[in-house]
Amino acid sequence: MSGPDPAPPRVLFVGGLGRSGSTLLELLLAQSADVCAVGEVVHLWERALGADERCGCGERFTGCPFWRQVGDQAFGGWDAVDRDDVLALKDRVDRTRHIPRLAKEALPPEQLADVRRYADLYTRIYRAALAVTGARVVVDSSKHASLAFALRWAEGLDLRVLHLVRDSRAVAYSWGKQVRRPEVVDGEDFMPTFSPFEVSKLWTAQNAAFHLLASRAKVLRLRYEDFTADPAGTVSRVRDFAGLPDDPAALRILSADADDAAAEPAAPFRAHSVAGNPLRFSGGPLTVRRDEAWRDRLPRRSRAVVSLATLPLRVRYGYLGQRGPDESVERA
Repeated sequence: MSGPDPAPPRVLFVGGLGRSGSTLLELLLAQSADVCAVGEVVHLWERALGADERCGCGERFTGCPFWRQVGDQAFGGWDAVDRDDVLALKDRVDRTRHIPRLAKEALPPEQLADVRRYADLYTRIYRAALAVTGARVVVDSSKHASLAFALRWAEGLDLRVLHLVRDSRAVAYSWGKQVRRPEVVDGEDFMPTFSPFEVSKLWTAQNAAFHLLASRAKVLRLRYEDFTADPAGTVSRVRDFAGLPDDPAALRILSADADDAAAEPAAPFRAHSVAGNPLRFSGGPLTVRRDEAWRDRLPRRSRAVVSLATLPLRVRYGYLGQRGPDESVERA
């Protein structure tokens, strides 16, 4: 007689546009043993399996014991994964242009089969990561709204989405800087850069998509500015949303209390993240503070372009002082 079906793996999916603080928040959450942070899994197929880039632990993907175990449990080994087939499937399912279709209440059988097969790849990885670490929640900071919409169709997945937003002008400034990718082993590579107008379009599209998703899944909205103002409160709130008890140890990689000169911050646990901000390779204590360099360094013309192009959502998020941030949990 078979036992009861295992509980569906629980994933906290961090969504939004990049350069909004997701890597920093993920690192804080990963300091608790009941959380397994895996970085931006959406890039695993190309950057990890394809280019064998470094994991957040510092090892190449193929040399990382954690990812070897995950591959063995999820697929019987990474060699069993047809990467070309996965990438073709990804193109049919996981693109921003597919969101209107993925948002529907029903899909034609052929499309539904594709979406569920694609979502099952991630569900297997999440389940294996939990089994390998003994954690209760996986944090996937892939951010792409199209992947979040695909995951809502997964069978046997407890999906919880953290919609992380940041002032569009700060995001535009950050995407204009050239940032080296230290995970690249052979040669040198940099993260892409985008013009203020391109960032405005991406920022609006991604955030609007998560508003739509909030009527179909569990979504918690969080502003970067509120996170950096109260990191301890934010971690507590996010853990509660993920169904986890409060854990003061989650903040042990932060700098020691300024009032206690003898206090030493604990060495951080470096998450096994497959992609993300270079911050994930940091080996020292972290200080969470708001980065507002854009206020002085973003050119006036660029600021005007972004301000106008993103005005409706900036008002909604309280960046004009007309309305406070929406902190409610929205459920289907």
